[in-house]
Amino acid sequence: MSIKTVYQAYTRAPLGEITLHSQAQADEMLTIAQGLFKNKDAWLPIYQRIEILEKMVVLLREQRETLVLQIANEGGKPLTDAYVEADRAVEGVKIAIRTLATESGQTVPMGVTPACVNRLAFTHLQPIGVVLAVSAFNHPLNLIIHQVIPAIATGCPVIIKPALSVPSSCLQVADIAKQAGLPDGWLQVCLTPDDITENMVTDPRLGFFSFIGSAKVGWWLRSKLANGTRCALEHGGVAPVIVDKNTDLDSIVPLLGKAGFYHAGQVCVSVQRVFADKQIATELAEKLVVYAQTLTVGDAIAIDTDVGPLIEPYEIERAHQWVTESQPQVLCGGERLGKTTYAPTVILNPDKQSKVARCEVFAPVIAVFSYDNRLQAIAEANSLDMTFQASVFSQHIDIAMDTARRLDASAVMINDPTTFRVDWMPFAGYRQSGYGVGGIPHTMKDLWQEKMLVIHSQGLA
Repeated sequence: MSIKTVYQAYTRAPLGEITLHSQAQADEMLTIAQGLFKNKDAWLPIYQRIEILEKMVVLLREQRETLVLQIANEGGKPLTDAYVEADRAVEGVKIAIRTLATESGQTVPMGVTPACVNRLAFTHLQPIGVVLAVSAFNHPLNLIIHQVIPAIATGCPVIIKPALSVPSSCLQVADIAKQAGLPDGWLQVCLTPDDITENMVTDPRLGFFSFIGSAKVGWWLRSKLANGTRCALEHGGVAPVIVDKNTDLDSIVPLLGKAGFYHAGQVCVSVQRVFADKQIATELAEKLVVYAQTLTVGDAIAIDTDVGPLIEPYEIERAHQWVTESQPQVLCGGERLGKTTYAPTVILNPDKQSKVARCEVFAPVIAVFSYDNRLQAIAEANSLDMTFQASVFSQHIDIAMDTARRLDASAVMINDPTTFRVDWMPFAGYRQSGYGVGGIPHTMKDLWQEKMLVIHSQGLA
């Protein structure tokens, strides 16, 4: 039996221990899930799934305070943002309920040739099979909602493996589902080390594999899938922002600053690379410095904290190395504030080949690049293997629309930061940033498969 300690993100004080599951226990979970899926008499009807989800909405609201403290303590997300995450979780369940009431199969035209007269053809939706979901640390509640709730809604047995540094939110969601009436086996939490997780991913009993995490791990695990297993991968990006010279800087600095320093930059679409016209680049960077210096860095459970810790102490050292090696003009920050926190950092014109310019920093660091030519800035924004969401700020509609058209991104925000998202919109990365489309209704579509029925009757025209 293996034990893992869970630590408070800022102080690194032990919060508790979790018992990791063995290979045999993980295999038993797959056996249970497969047994439920293969027994069609055990499938939960739609109305029952809706009743369970509706009860989960009530329970999530009732247990909001506990969930918020777990998010802040384990994950290091400041309380203000943790409350937003808890409220998003409730909305996520409600989105699934609404989707169940609006999505269905389709009618397939018959009678249009002599070969198909006297027939009626239609499809209906069935669950794809056993779902294995591997989650990330940075949204310990909402990512679980995005991976678990679509499975419950579509009638798929699901096994969820949370990030082991932030297990409590996942365990509580599983308990809430049980309280809401979800029968045993339909949602199982698997706390396993990486080698056992890999063995589960390769198991041919899986119908679908859902992964949120690093591109290196995600693509590698995808290569291990058994034939026939479908998947969705959500990785990171190095979100670019193009700022036109006619932009009102005072209006966009709070947006860019929040989007770059939110959750200490540990968000897959955080503002990281800001390409600004040379006429305004320095001024924009200096205004971001003023914004950064208003932020309070500290323990996420303190009510006045704006920027909390990074998830592990070694991430502080990595981020600092990336900043110092980029030969930047560090306008503010660029220093460790403790063993778990890093100062909000603004860099002007770092080396374009440095990691800060080309890799996802996942730390509170914003790099501002000045450009002479907008098309060249767009080319630099498009030059990476990872591309997710992007932004353009301009008061000139033609420039904004042309820039949006040219940016290689799955979504372009115009006069909004790269972090904008609502949970029913499609959320997907291009290239190495991901595979498939996230967002609760879109994930539900992935977990359904259409089954067609054709009725042949002389009573049909």
